[in-house]
Amino acid sequence: MTRHFDTLIVNIGQLLTMEGDGPAKGEQMKALLLLEHAAVGINDGKIAFIGKSEEAKSFHANIVIDANGKLVTPGLVDPHTHLVFAGSREHELTLKQQGVPYLEILKRGGGILSTVQATRKASEEELFTKAKFHLDRMLSYGVTTVEAKSGYGLDEDTELKQLRVVKRLQNGHPVDLISTFLGAHAIPPEYKNNPDDFLEKMLRLLDTIQKEKLAEFVDIFCETGVFTVEQSRSFLQAAKSKGFDVKIHADEIEPLGGTELAVELGAVSSDHLVGASDDGIARLAGSDTIAVLLPGTSFYLGKEKYARAREMIEAGAAVALSTDFNPGSSPTENLQFIMSLAALKLKMIPEEIWHAVTVNAAYAINRGEEAGRIVIGRKADIVIWDVPNYAYIPYHYGVNHVNTVLKAGKVVVERGRSDATISVS
Repeated sequence: MTRHFDTLIVNIGQLLTMEGDGPAKGEQMKALLLLEHAAVGINDGKIAFIGKSEEAKSFHANIVIDANGKLVTPGLVDPHTHLVFAGSREHELTLKQQGVPYLEILKRGGGILSTVQATRKASEEELFTKAKFHLDRMLSYGVTTVEAKSGYGLDEDTELKQLRVVKRLQNGHPVDLISTFLGAHAIPPEYKNNPDDFLEKMLRLLDTIQKEKLAEFVDIFCETGVFTVEQSRSFLQAAKSKGFDVKIHADEIEPLGGTELAVELGAVSSDHLVGASDDGIARLAGSDTIAVLLPGTSFYLGKEKYARAREMIEAGAAVALSTDFNPGSSPTENLQFIMSLAALKLKMIPEEIWHAVTVNAAYAINRGEEAGRIVIGRKADIVIWDVPNYAYIPYHYGVNHVNTVLKAGKVVVERGRSDATISVS
């Protein structure tokens, strides 16, 4: 039967569709549905055909993309980023190498508070331009869906300014953006002795955020020296009562109990988890909360300790991976590099890694029914890679393996030609 498509991708060496029901948990993360010698047809920006390349020989299309035996996957999903900020902190790297403690860096005007000051001073247009630059780079690495947090304002005006930048990008950039309010990212100096008052101040922003549709998630940094489990519980419960879904920066350094709190509250995700306790991991495995692991942070800060991905997966949890892109502890937009760190430092196998950057990452931001899979009827967010198989990307680290990215069926990143017939070479 002759069929016509807007775009037809043929001669796919390996096609990862990531098909399944819900997020992949535990042992499910080890199994990949792999189609070889495959083809994908796209109509109206959506997947319309998945099958053998031989079958597609009788099809017609406005654009035919020859994948030349390469790997094709869903667009990657980055579920934890701090995309909108001003300034940078490269000068702190030398101080860290010299062993200067973080608190001393703070005293010298560095650390998160330096980013807060820069972000407060920047105009919305300046923040927009910078965030778009980083988002363009993420797209070039094959990321088609991104979560973006506020949290570098720590005051009403700047937090709203950050969220409005995300909304503008959401409305005009090819990448799908999901916005999170992280006003409770740190305690500003003026509230050092009364953090509860600061949290109340941040909660008062929720009505405006809701009215302007600036965020769907609320997050908090639950950690020693920042916000306690009790403060985090109260803050997130208040956000849930307003209709927001919640996330938690949990147990990044110490087993404070943030992981357990995430499960208790039904958080969509619990993020970092380097210090998660055995009990926290067990509870996570018995819940629907996704564990979002950020190995780039441990790597950049020179830490020996990483999140216990193996224990989490063996316990039955759903694990996702993210860059944690931010100016202080993980200044990278390259999710492919994070995939390599997951193999080398988290001891994850390639099959688990692919689940962690596609379907599980999508469920960690409530996009499990829209992103992270190649399924008929779903938006055609697709990456063609300059690699022969799915195991190659975690293996060959530090470079960009993307050849072509399609977003909603449209080619948005391309290394080949841009005429009617694109040959991937």
